[in-house]
Amino acid sequence: MTVSILVVDDDPVQRRLLETALAKSDHQVVVADSGEAGLKALEARGGGNIGAVVLDLKMPGIGGLGMLEAMRERGLEHPVVVLTAQGGIDTVVSAMRAGAFDFVVKPVSPDKLVATVSGALKVEQRGSVAKQKQAKVSSSHAITFDDLIAASPVMERVLRLGRKAAASNIPILIEGESGVGKEMVARAIQGGGGRRSKPFVPVNCGAIPDNLVESILFGHEKGAFTGATEKHVGKFVEANSGTLFLDEIGDLPLDVQVKLLRAVQEGEVDAVGAKAPIRVDIRLISATHRDLIQRVKDGLFREDLYYRLNVFPIHVPPLRDRPEDIPLLTQHFIRRLGMSETGGRVKGIASNALAMLETYDWPGNIRQLENAIFRAVVLCDGEVLTADDFPQIRAQTATVELSTRATPVLLDKIPAAAPAVASQPGALPDDRSASDTGSVRALDDKGNVRALADVESEMIRLAVDHYRGQMSEVARRLGIGRSTLYRKLKELGIDPDTGRAVKLAS
Repeated sequence: MTVSILVVDDDPVQRRLLETALAKSDHQVVVADSGEAGLKALEARGGGNIGAVVLDLKMPGIGGLGMLEAMRERGLEHPVVVLTAQGGIDTVVSAMRAGAFDFVVKPVSPDKLVATVSGALKVEQRGSVAKQKQAKVSSSHAITFDDLIAASPVMERVLRLGRKAAASNIPILIEGESGVGKEMVARAIQGGGGRRSKPFVPVNCGAIPDNLVESILFGHEKGAFTGATEKHVGKFVEANSGTLFLDEIGDLPLDVQVKLLRAVQEGEVDAVGAKAPIRVDIRLISATHRDLIQRVKDGLFREDLYYRLNVFPIHVPPLRDRPEDIPLLTQHFIRRLGMSETGGRVKGIASNALAMLETYDWPGNIRQLENAIFRAVVLCDGEVLTADDFPQIRAQTATVELSTRATPVLLDKIPAAAPAVASQPGALPDDRSASDTGSVRALDDKGNVRALADVESEMIRLAVDHYRGQMSEVARRLGIGRSTLYRKLKELGIDPDTGRAVKLAS
């Protein structure tokens, strides 16, 4: 089936120019005059077979950045080429952070536009094949907690709670930002419980049009409404005897929440147009990236349903709070995607590129990391991924990238569970003494309290010295994220390799 390009621009003249340029290169084009219309086109059944999006940033209502954010929240993973007349670095960074695939500045030549869109389609097509292969692998065996990639202390609690939850039939609410791996945790719970051989039925509640939610969840009879040409059993019945995973449950309309509460309480569902309820036996796991307590206060989520679902809460932390997992996840994605895309040609990643990935704060979490690795594997011409293969990330972490030498890190050299510190924390190099790094003075020579900035600078330098430049351990001991640590190092003019003050370039 031929894929289409969605062009979203509020300027009718610009829309026409883009449509003409793409159509001359044998692309089918769908146009939308606003971010709202663009989202509707993507959420239509099958997304209108849209393979890529050309998106203007400056539009009334939902602008380009707003549409990118909405796409990420709703799980719409189409590659987006951002088009704008403002080519400043801040605009580039904002668009890339929001998930844009590439960036072109108006006025753009037809050849440049077509080449950029073709690159986006190439990644989309390869990504579809990779997802199909992964779906076949996932359906062939149940995922367990042993399959989850986690080495950070904060994830140990998630795994511990998940294993306990798997041993019961208790309703579970998994909370966390978009892309942190909530569905993988849900699948591990199912794979570790008594229903491991039964169906696992995932439903993204945020991606279903409001007028179809009830029918999709509970089913409908033939002729129940206009367009109901045949009977549909619904996801609850489809998951009978197994596990129903309701992702983004915070987006359910209030009228559907009433029926969901009855289904959870009574163990039966009412299909649209049916004469009698249907009994179901399911394990219910819900997930959300929203603050459900706040939505209850705002009147957008039923309080009784919240307490019915939130019996056993599990919070999955964002990737920025678990930097120890990044090398292992990178290893996993390079091995899996590198094998499917290059036949195993890509064998590792340069050390400065890995350091760059560890420093970035990953607003899109694991999903964004996977997509970044996938794009890098497609772009890579050699056997080792370099910083140049991550242009979006490099634009935001250039200072860290330049501070580390580019030595290859092969897949088999990344330990399965790397310790946070390479040596004993108290061990000091021969040229350092305990008096140099053992304490931070609170008072100055005159007996006055020192400025907080001075104390902070000395404390950070001491920590870098004490833990011998192991930034994950330094950040953990100081109680801050790695991205925050590197920002403070830069602000304070401290070399991350030595902990010493350096002269910053003007």
